[in-house]
Amino acid sequence: MDATRLNADLVRVQGVAKRFGRTTALSDCTFTLPRGSVTALVGPNGAGKSTLLSLIAGLAKPTRGEITVNGTPVRGRMHPDVSLLTQRRPLYDHFTVREMMRAGGAINERWSAERADEVLGLLGGVDRDAKVGTLSTGARTQVSIALALGRLPEVLLLDEPLSDLDPLARDETLRIVMTEVAERGTTVLLSSHLLTDLGDVCDNLLLLDEGRVQVAGEIEDILTDHQVLVGPAGAAPPADGTVVDTSHTVRQTTVLLRGGTAPEGWQTEHPDLESLVMSYLRASRTRRAATKNGRRAVSG
Repeated sequence: MDATRLNADLVRVQGVAKRFGRTTALSDCTFTLPRGSVTALVGPNGAGKSTLLSLIAGLAKPTRGEITVNGTPVRGRMHPDVSLLTQRRPLYDHFTVREMMRAGGAINERWSAERADEVLGLLGGVDRDAKVGTLSTGARTQVSIALALGRLPEVLLLDEPLSDLDPLARDETLRIVMTEVAERGTTVLLSSHLLTDLGDVCDNLLLLDEGRVQVAGEIEDILTDHQVLVGPAGAAPPADGTVVDTSHTVRQTTVLLRGGTAPEGWQTEHPDLESLVMSYLRASRTRRAATKNGRRAVSG
């Protein structure tokens, strides 16, 4: 791979697997995150999204494979160029918000009190003198985001940052993230189930299912590579390309096709991000149900 491409890919994940005892959380994950990109990390519950974020941050070691950030290997400790906002939002409840910001400066070698304070100012409604333990869930998330950005990260990893925010707070948070990308060139990997919000801010997609990368790349290219086909009821799916998902009604058959060409007489259009992701999630649920039923049949 040439030097230009290496410089463009700030995060590289190559052949990464992670096991917890007999449980496989991730298998053979390979992808890159372009510098300055905003990537949506999506997948069903249990797909391995939080595990993947922890590995990129350096909070866990892969069982196999390699991760590099900014050209340097991630070796099982927090990488200095990365900030991770986890779902747990670990904060000290007995600290005030102001004290929490000072603690952030004390435990981080790279720290900007000015940036953390600026973010708090942009996130309306956070009282700096309030005890963290008295804050609402949404306010705790906002404090955590201020701490994450106070590290001045080159890579910002966000694990469900929007799930406990009201619509106004979600909008404020996304605006701050996009400002971070525009002004500092920060690379963002954002896990969320709120597909509408993701479509507004993300230019790349990383879709995990059962610990494996199903789709990765620029959203525009991915949507162009998929087609929604509508044909006669009961019609067989196309033989050309990869059928992702199929649904039937009494009047028609609908297929999400990756690559390939539509059979003659079928209507075709490209999906939007939400319908594409929903089709992959629906197909995943169908496969899991079939596997579960198969196991029951064998055990019975």
